[in-house]
Parts: sequence; C-alpha cells; structure tokens
Amino acid sequence: MWVLAWNNPKIHTPERRKTWLACEEHREHLSQFLGVRGFLKDVVLLQEWESSQNP
Repeated sequence: MWVLAWNNPKIHTPERRKTWLACEEHREHLSQFLGVRGFLKDVVLLQEWESSQNP
C-alpha cells in the first residue's frame, strides 16, 4: 500500500497533509490526478509513513 499525501492550498495551510491510500495498481493514476491539480505533496510506502508519524 502507498500513502499519497496532499493538500489543497486554497483551503489548507501549507503544513496540512490529507492522505489517500492506494494499491500499486492505482498509485500512478491517483498521483497524476492530484499532481495535475497541484495538490500532491508526497508518495511513500505505508510502512514508511507510519514510521515517520510515530517516531
């Protein structure tokens, strides 16, 4: 599983991160969807995301 971290700069503060989970099959499509809108901030494996959130 992958975590797509994003925010909408029109309504979120710069440090705010919303997340979507994606399987390998859908990761690229969802990344492109968010990227075209300028929302995508990061794409990381779920294990890495969990490790970074709970040091």
